[in-house]
Amino acid sequence: MIEFLEGDLAEALPTQVVINVGGVGYCALIPVSSFERLPTPGSRVRLLTHLIVREDAHILYGFASAPERDLFRLLIQRVSGVGPKTALSVVSGLPIEMFKSAVVQGDVGVISKISGVGKKTAERIVLELKDRLGVAAEWEASSAANAPSAAELAVHDAVLALISLGYKQLDAHKAIKQATAGESGARTSDELVRMALKILA
Repeated sequence: MIEFLEGDLAEALPTQVVINVGGVGYCALIPVSSFERLPTPGSRVRLLTHLIVREDAHILYGFASAPERDLFRLLIQRVSGVGPKTALSVVSGLPIEMFKSAVVQGDVGVISKISGVGKKTAERIVLELKDRLGVAAEWEASSAANAPSAAELAVHDAVLALISLGYKQLDAHKAIKQATAGESGARTSDELVRMALKILA
């Protein structure tokens, strides 16, 4: 098992990276949330990894933080019908605390809005994770302390709104990030959508 990669960031795309480790280029698929935290190519980087071995390929998945990898592993190991591709979409689509809160509250609607996750898959994720002894209880205990702020909820709602208008998830994230750069006050989701639309136009 390859637990992590540490080396020079040779190439960075929204869905994958290549890391030069001692002269060997390792390719790893990553969530958007990890891509947003990467340094510039050529810089030193360390990614936690999860290796999946198939008959026709060995595929590495990379994560900027342990909670991202933990959630990815939880989804592929404990939710029937959820493979690496869907799990990566979930990690990309929602902040981890927001995802945990949605599971604890049984909010299928929030999870089903993630790109690549339909209503049936969202229902299965909520049902099977809530049924796992200790998972939902532990999340519920920590959800109050780690609940997303009003500003974070507004950003999330704005991203979902842009996705529903046909924009790609990565483009929506980038536009919102650009729109809020240098902003000191909180904005409503509607205001963020309007600002992002001007950027995307």
